[in-house]
Amino acid sequence: MRDTVIDIRAESAVAAQPLLAARGLSFSAGGQTLIHGIDLGIEPGKRTLVMGANGSGKSLLLRLLHGLLTPSSGDVLWRGHAPDRGARRAQAMVFQRPVMLRRSVLANLNFALKVHGMAGRARAERAQEALDMARLSDLAGQPARVLSGGEQQRLAVARALVCEPDLLFLDEPTSSLDPASTQMIEDLVNAAHARGVTIVMVTHDLGQARRMGDEVIFLDAGRVAERGPLDRVLGAPRSEAARAWTQGRLYTGTSH
Repeated sequence: MRDTVIDIRAESAVAAQPLLAARGLSFSAGGQTLIHGIDLGIEPGKRTLVMGANGSGKSLLLRLLHGLLTPSSGDVLWRGHAPDRGARRAQAMVFQRPVMLRRSVLANLNFALKVHGMAGRARAERAQEALDMARLSDLAGQPARVLSGGEQQRLAVARALVCEPDLLFLDEPTSSLDPASTQMIEDLVNAAHARGVTIVMVTHDLGQARRMGDEVIFLDAGRVAERGPLDRVLGAPRSEAARAWTQGRLYTGTSH
C-alpha cells in the first residue's frame, strides 16, 4: 500500500492562491512515468526546499515548474492562470552547473538586462550593483568561462537576480563548491529572499537545508511523499521515505 502524501498545512492555507501551482502534474519519457500527478503550491515569500533521494525527480520537477519541459499531463499555473510571457520574465533559474555566455562577466549581466528591456544608464547601474553584490567587480572584464567554479556560480546567481525576479529556482547550486563559495552563494540567495524573492531550491545537504529553508517538499519516485515545515519534516518525518533518507538508510520504495 502506497504511503499517503502528508501535508500538515491547514485547509485555509491551501486555499490561499499560491504564486506558482502544479495541478495533476505528470511527466513520462521512454515509456516510463517519472513524475506522477503532483499537486502543490508555492507560497509567495517562502523558501521551499525540494529534497529526496537521487532519482526521485527533484531536478525534473523544477524544470517542469519553470516551463523548461512540457508535462505529459496536468498544468502549471502562475498566480492562478496559465503562464504567459510576463510570468516567464518573473522567474529565473540557476542550474547545478552554471551556463556561461561566451562574453565577459559584465557582458553576461548586461545581456540578461537587455533581454528584459533595460537600457542606458539604468542598465549600467543595475549591472554594477549585481557585480558588487556577487563580489565580482574586480573580474568584470574577464571572460566568464575562465572563472573558477565558485565565481561562475556567483555570476550565475547574480545574473538570475539582476532582473529582480519574483521567483528564483535553484538546482543544487552549491553541490560542487567549497565551503567559502557555498557561503557566498547562500548569502546571495538569502539576501534576495530578504528583498522578497520567493525561493525554490533543490538540495541534498541537511545543514544547508536548515540554513536556507522554511518548508520542504520531499519527493520519492516522482511523487510527493511528504510536505511541511522544515523543522518538522527533517526532525520528525512522517513518511517512511523521508525517515529513511534523514537516517541515512536505503529506502526501496516498496510501498509504491
